[in-house]
Amino acid sequence: MKHHEASPAAALIIIDMQQGMATPDAGARNNPQAEANIQRLLMAWRQAAGVVVHVRHISRSPDSPFWPGQSGVLFQPALAPLPSEHVVEKNVPDAFVHSGLERWLHVRGIRDLVVVGVSTSNSVEATARTAGNLGFDTWVVSDATFTFAKCDYAGTERTADEVHAMSLANLAGEYAQIVDTQGALARFTTRRGE
Repeated sequence: MKHHEASPAAALIIIDMQQGMATPDAGARNNPQAEANIQRLLMAWRQAAGVVVHVRHISRSPDSPFWPGQSGVLFQPALAPLPSEHVVEKNVPDAFVHSGLERWLHVRGIRDLVVVGVSTSNSVEATARTAGNLGFDTWVVSDATFTFAKCDYAGTERTADEVHAMSLANLAGEYAQIVDTQGALARFTTRRGE
């Protein structure tokens, strides 16, 4: 591909970057730069004509900010999909469950996935585990995901950074590789040989 950015070999999977995640009600979070890093990755993928998949959560609970018809369901404007980009709707944390995503990727010959979005310990982790189990080569971008403070099962309050780090540790090696934004850009959108 002379004089052009190479198309990323991986699909960029952006999980649940909806307006409902940007409200103070969501709780104490980590990685305040995550949205900017997701935007950097999205711009790089678009520039390289790579495959982008936007996942959005549609809740089955009327009291959820992700219940249909509420502003919380809408994509954050800076990360809104283009008409040419695939949108997947899910009702559970795992983007592969009842969504057709696995087949959609297979039909296009996509084997590599770069996963970003929210939250690290919920939808990102669930989706990355399934991706790994299904045989996709999966990368989770550590600084383009974030999560929230949570009480552990023993009753100890854990910070968002602790929850995030444990979630990445759960995934590392067995289900996915962990990279940062710079590493993902270097691996998937660098110029190929002339």
